[in-house]
Amino acid sequence: QVHLVESGGGLVRPGGSLQLTCSASGRSISNHAMAWYRQSPGKDREFVAAINWVGSYTRYSDSVQGRFAISRVNTNNTMYLQMTNLKSDDTGVYYCTLDADSRYTTTYTANYDYWGSGTQVTVAS
Repeated sequence: QVHLVESGGGLVRPGGSLQLTCSASGRSISNHAMAWYRQSPGKDREFVAAINWVGSYTRYSDSVQGRFAISRVNTNNTMYLQMTNLKSDDTGVYYCTLDADSRYTTTYTANYDYWGSGTQVTVAS
């Protein structure tokens, strides 16, 4: 079992920045791909970014490419999402997730096995 806890969300103005943190416990994240998803009001949960088991490969949704950066520190059992130039469309609950069966990234939501409870990000002036 893996317990994931997100932190770092909050209220930020358009153009601002936030860094989200995903802290894992119960199991090492070292051999597993991880990702960030988000869910905005009235919308389905959507893929944001993913990272492979050693952090050497990342992938992003088109909407955040060039503005967000995903990273991880396996020795700390932690993953991060650095968000810059935030827009109102980035508002939502952000979730971290882990793929228990693979080291490699995927955008297929069903592949992810463990989820945190989310952290709210609100971008508004």
